[in-house]
Amino acid sequence: MSRHGGTRVASRLDGRLQALADARELGEDVLPDETLLHVAGVLERASSRRSLSADHTVVGFFGATGSGKSSLFNAVSGAEIATAAARRPTTSEPLAGVWGAAGSEPLLDWLEVANRHHAAPVDGFADEQTGLILLDLPDFDSTHAANRGIVQRMVSMVDVLVWVLDPQKYADAAVHHGFLAPHSSHGAVTMVVLNQVDRLPAADVQPVIDSLHAILAGEGLGQVRILASSAVAGTGIAGIRASIRKAALERQAQARRLEADVTTAAEGLRRASGDGEAAGVRTAAKTRLAEELAVAANVPAVVRAVGQSYRLESVRRTGWPVTRWLSRFRADPLRRLNLRRSAPAALNRTSLPPAGAPERARTDAAVREFADTASDGAPGPWRAAVRSAARAGRDRLPDALDQAIAGTDLGANRSAWWWGAFNVAQWLALLTVLGGLGWLGVLAGLGYLQLPVPEVPHVQGWPVPTVMIALGLVLGMFLAVTGRFIAAGAARARAARARRRLNSAVAAVAGDLVVVPVEKEIARLAAFNMALTKAGAA
Repeated sequence: MSRHGGTRVASRLDGRLQALADARELGEDVLPDETLLHVAGVLERASSRRSLSADHTVVGFFGATGSGKSSLFNAVSGAEIATAAARRPTTSEPLAGVWGAAGSEPLLDWLEVANRHHAAPVDGFADEQTGLILLDLPDFDSTHAANRGIVQRMVSMVDVLVWVLDPQKYADAAVHHGFLAPHSSHGAVTMVVLNQVDRLPAADVQPVIDSLHAILAGEGLGQVRILASSAVAGTGIAGIRASIRKAALERQAQARRLEADVTTAAEGLRRASGDGEAAGVRTAAKTRLAEELAVAANVPAVVRAVGQSYRLESVRRTGWPVTRWLSRFRADPLRRLNLRRSAPAALNRTSLPPAGAPERARTDAAVREFADTASDGAPGPWRAAVRSAARAGRDRLPDALDQAIAGTDLGANRSAWWWGAFNVAQWLALLTVLGGLGWLGVLAGLGYLQLPVPEVPHVQGWPVPTVMIALGLVLGMFLAVTGRFIAAGAARARAARARRRLNSAVAAVAGDLVVVPVEKEIARLAAFNMALTKAGAA
């Protein structure tokens, strides 16, 4: 591949790895830890492998006991390595055949392969310029747990996987279910070798290959080429060497392997998460939540108190002066709720009754309904995350709502413009009545004392003092009745303004403690899906 082509592949892999890292981070506290740890392992291995030699291709030979894996490894590698293999201290240690010593040591250290053989050039296969490391690994069905552990580790670390099967156990579930099927995304870096074909009649070789191909196709590896070989007879060795040499010279096996790892990890995240997007937070749902919380927080009671307080204050300010003092014996509803004061809101709480079981149940139901509506369509784990986010501030809601109500300007301390005019008129009416009564009183006193009584002026035949009394009384009653009508209308208007302000304050609390956390979780799901799509893109 050209240098520019390699740069494009590396850039694409960079983007996918970053997207996978983003998806893993976004899935924290939502997806199972086991899945997230697996993804973290993929990212760590990718980072480590990319920091090591890109000029070496690591090819691992995997096989079951009796598959002829080591014999095939020696046949492919050459007699020199076969001799070195005879000196291996234990069968549990991987053996490395290395062509291109420069830069291989840190890579082999990372692979934890201590038994290394710097192989001689093999014509048409590999030399010092090839940059090839062949690994002969323990049997994956070994009875020793340490051997199986080495195989499991190496399966996730080598650049190219060579699966060596034999005619007797080529359909063994241990290799297919345990290794091949889970790596269905790794077809581009997978080779399957049917070894020991010399033990089969010539007529049976192709049917066995066809049967193996059908099994692989069912596991998602239908594109993998099956190579028939015999380490004893030398059959197919050239073809295996050619395939390995091609992978080594292209210098792309590492990137393809890592891309396959990213795809598998992304698929694992997708399975753990599930598919779907949340419906999101809608205005109607926010309005419904605020309405329910307002009822639970006794906002209707406060609104009623605002109207009642206004009407009571109107009577005190505009009622007939002779009787208005009686209203002083009626308690102000807002003062009773500690909502008529001038101290800073932060220093006050209302005297509303604390939330009881019905109010708490209503609050819980409203929050749950809002979360369910917003998370509709989201996968199960994310619906649970949205509900959890919505409930996180539930315990703080009662106090926050009470504080919001206490801090809302209800206009309780503001005077109405008409109160002053009506008050002046009422006092004038009362003074008129008192003036008429005083006049008549003076006339009566003069008559009682047998003193001259002056002539009383008349208006339309009515004595002026009597007219004054009548006009004062009528005006006072008219002002009192009219004031009550005006107070009722103004009280409704003030209560409506208070309702809007209280609802706005409740909506702000709902936004801070419920809506915003839910929106964050929904945005997190959207970002997760976007990152997962990018990470899973081939």
